Amino acid sequence: MTYQETIQYLFEQLPMYQRTGKAAYKSGLENTYALDRHFGHPHRKYKTIHVAGTNGKGSVSHLLASVLQSAGYRTGLYTSPHLLDFRERIRVNGQMISEQAVTDFVEGNRAIIDRLHPSFFEMTVAMAFDYFAHQKIDVAVVEVGLGGRLDSTNIIMPDLSVITNIGLDHTMFLGHTLSAIAREKAGIIKEEVPVVIGRYQAETATVFNQVALEQTAPIYYAQQMFKIEKVERDDAFQRVHVVSDNFSGMFYLPLPGIYQQENLLTVLTSVMLLRKKGYAIGDDALYRGVEKVLEQTGLAGRWQIISRCPMTICDTGHNADGIERVVAQLKHTSHETMHIVWGMVNDKDICNILKLLPKDACYYFTRASIPRALDEKKLGEEAAKVGLQGKTYPNVQVAITAAKKNATDKDLIFIGGSTFVVAEALEK
Repeated sequence: MTYQETIQYLFEQLPMYQRTGKAAYKSGLENTYALDRHFGHPHRKYKTIHVAGTNGKGSVSHLLASVLQSAGYRTGLYTSPHLLDFRERIRVNGQMISEQAVTDFVEGNRAIIDRLHPSFFEMTVAMAFDYFAHQKIDVAVVEVGLGGRLDSTNIIMPDLSVITNIGLDHTMFLGHTLSAIAREKAGIIKEEVPVVIGRYQAETATVFNQVALEQTAPIYYAQQMFKIEKVERDDAFQRVHVVSDNFSGMFYLPLPGIYQQENLLTVLTSVMLLRKKGYAIGDDALYRGVEKVLEQTGLAGRWQIISRCPMTICDTGHNADGIERVVAQLKHTSHETMHIVWGMVNDKDICNILKLLPKDACYYFTRASIPRALDEKKLGEEAAKVGLQGKTYPNVQVAITAAKKNATDKDLIFIGGSTFVVAEALEK
């Protein structure tokens, strides 16, 4: 098979949650363990760091990988979903897995894939762990896909576990309260393995403290370990002055999303604990890893500026917690009229999320080209019920074109609502 034929086979033959939703979700780890045995437990051949959370886990994973790479470690990075290319999910020192490696993996293992019929995610995790072993990496930063306890990545025994924060998302699988979701995420806490919690939330802290106690796992809350003294911002970066009892430093953060300040504290706490475990991460590597995260890991879609005339920004925030933070920043972004290109998937809390959006914007309701996307006309109807005014467009590019046509140079265009809308906005 060619690479494109291989990718088509994976998308069409294996259940993929990002595309089809609930039907692709598998709640057990039987396939994961079977694949792990088949490949000879590859994740045991290198160190790992495990990152979960409702929001921010992708940014934290990329930042940690960049810091480790800057410190001289041959670093694997596994994340999901991808934006433009499947290979974004599996990187070594920032370089995506080759097309040939993907094709060779699938062709060489068709027998077990056809026998087990794993989910797309189960197969991808197996591919990543096997590839990292063949690449002889030193350490892998592994982002959880969904939840934690029953996630396919949760077969590793990491040096460090990280949980960024808890919000209401994927409630049909994880539970309808913050504490229920926290318990699922807490499933990555391992016996005697330190765990970093990015955001202190009273309702979830009770759960995390209990599980950490049961596992005799030292627990650290990033917001209690480091404080932000001062922030200088423009529309492309932030200079963040961070202090603790024995540290003071100014970080150049090329991620202008205000929510990245919380993620930075999570990364700093994680690095502090990795140093205690013997990782040689100097301050120079720490500063460089943060500053060079975009070029060293390919992180994209986080408050990303696509154009400046008019100012056009996209962000992958797609649940209530993430969108609240995006909307707060939109209010402080200079503009005359705001144009919002908006699409969602059909299994989110549509009405309550729409209620968070600004009423004084012009909306361009659309849909990404995946089966799970919410029909743009249905989205427009639901939006009208909460006072949002706009028109509907059959695809993302048509919606963006309309927004550009209507916007002046002093206006603002924001594109979001779904990772898949952002992905299509970034396509060349």
